[in-house]
This record gives sequence, C-alpha cells and structure tokens, in this order.
Amino acid sequence: MTFVRVRLALDRLAPGEVLEVLLAGDEPRRNVPRTAVEQGHTIVAQTEDPSGVTRLLLRRGA
Repeated sequence: MTFVRVRLALDRLAPGEVLEVLLAGDEPRRNVPRTAVEQGHTIVAQTEDPSGVTRLLLRRGA
C-alpha cells in the first residue's frame, strides 16, 4: 500500500523532479526503494534517522 501512494506522488511529478518519502517499518523500507528502481526511478539518497524512519529521495524517471 505504501508504494501505491509513492507511485501516485511520482506520477504527479515531471521527469527529473525529486520526491522525498519518509518510510517507517521493515516492509516499506525494503519494498519501496526496490520497486521504484524497477519502475525506472533513481534513488538520490537514502538515510535512516535514530528513530528508525528512513528518508528516501527519489528522482522520477522518464
């Protein structure tokens, strides 16, 4: 379900624009980056803060 929301947000962006996503939980942290890359997007940065939230920057592909 999380990636569906991310995909909808990416669809609203122009190619090359960057989306910031905050992820909590093991499943979204594994699946969202992998699925985004599989669909042609690029991971610009991925960091985790001390509270366990992952900050993901995705560049929309063409």
